[in-house]
Amino acid sequence: MWKSTNNQALRERALKVIPGGMYGHESTGMLPPDFPQYFERAEGTRLWDVDGNCYIDYMCAFGPNLLGYGHAGVAEAAARQAALGDTMTGPSAAMVELAELFVGMVSHADWAMFCKNGTDATSMAMVCTRAHHNKRKILVAHGTYHGAAPWCTPNPAGITAEDRSHIIGFRYDDLDSLEQAVAQAGNDLAGIFATPFRHEVFADQFLPSPEYAHRVRAICDERDALLVVDEVRSGFRLARDCSWAALGVQPDLSCWGKAIANGHALSALLGSEKARAAAQRIYVTGSFWFQAVPMAAAVATLRELRDGDYLERITHTGQLLRDGLAAQAATHGFALRQTGPVQMPQILFEDDPDMRMGYAWTSSAIRRGVYLHPYHNMFLNAALTPADVALTLEVTDQAFAELKHQRPTLAPQANPKVLARLQSMAAAQPTRLAA
Repeated sequence: MWKSTNNQALRERALKVIPGGMYGHESTGMLPPDFPQYFERAEGTRLWDVDGNCYIDYMCAFGPNLLGYGHAGVAEAAARQAALGDTMTGPSAAMVELAELFVGMVSHADWAMFCKNGTDATSMAMVCTRAHHNKRKILVAHGTYHGAAPWCTPNPAGITAEDRSHIIGFRYDDLDSLEQAVAQAGNDLAGIFATPFRHEVFADQFLPSPEYAHRVRAICDERDALLVVDEVRSGFRLARDCSWAALGVQPDLSCWGKAIANGHALSALLGSEKARAAAQRIYVTGSFWFQAVPMAAAVATLRELRDGDYLERITHTGQLLRDGLAAQAATHGFALRQTGPVQMPQILFEDDPDMRMGYAWTSSAIRRGVYLHPYHNMFLNAALTPADVALTLEVTDQAFAELKHQRPTLAPQANPKVLARLQSMAAAQPTRLAA
């Protein structure tokens, strides 16, 4: 029997000592009240909340879990290093080994620098692009998420116009819009940021056209600007290399995080020889950026990614899930949009402008032990088995049946935070949307 007594008690306690009870991507009010907010433990692809409810987890901690929670090889490497030391006066030898591994796996990379969060890595990349030739203008596609620093956070509260005075927006995968932004930057163009594919909340995902990717690269070459590919969310889930390498495009800088240490706090900026001098000139640091345990965990993770079959397995289970959901939706009379790579699925309903069906369907799955998200792309990990997918599909079939029964009486999704975000994202979308 699903319950939420302890979760609710913690929410009430948090309201007294944490602004709003929660912040950031876990903010209270963006998800239905039956979604758990506090968790007790995790193992493999399973997650237990503080009430003891167990879930097959399709969020993977919003991406950091790639090999499975508590992966034995990673946990052993981290424990060995922890016994020796973690936060010390300087880094351990694991830092050099990790940089060597990264450079050996990512084809455009000649060097690596390490930090903690994706925002650290993208902000470091921004500073690098500006230091390259002391230029200021950074091109960023409208609505793309590159972190929570003042220059890129999606929430403008507390942000001044000056914080973004040299950020120029354009529409993703829109060549005319891109060229207009380049013209606006003029001779002050420092760099262009790109996500490997369009993967924003509340919206369908899609891969960029090869023409777009190659034109971004060509513009940077023509202007001697730096191309930055933000792999924080997608890194190593699409390929064992930088994702745009498959399009025949190599960036000058790439940003990594989330999965690179399988849950340990670590992110990275990788760069080509072209950007090395700029990286040497900037000053970036953090008290915990040189921690040895996360780097040892990352060494073990990258070795597993390089030598194992994790990518093939998550692609296989992802396709099983996508095919099964498509068949179920058709059987129950729903039009389901499943977009993006199967390793990072986005699942939305047609004719659901205020998300009421998506919220009801995922809430039904939550109560039955499957953690799906109503508006954010999901993630698969290598611990997920075909048997787990079969169990998931049993639950989603029941959730579709419940939704079909509820559909005539579903109340509109009146959450003002959700509706405001939907309107904001709709304004930022390109003119075409495709799977």
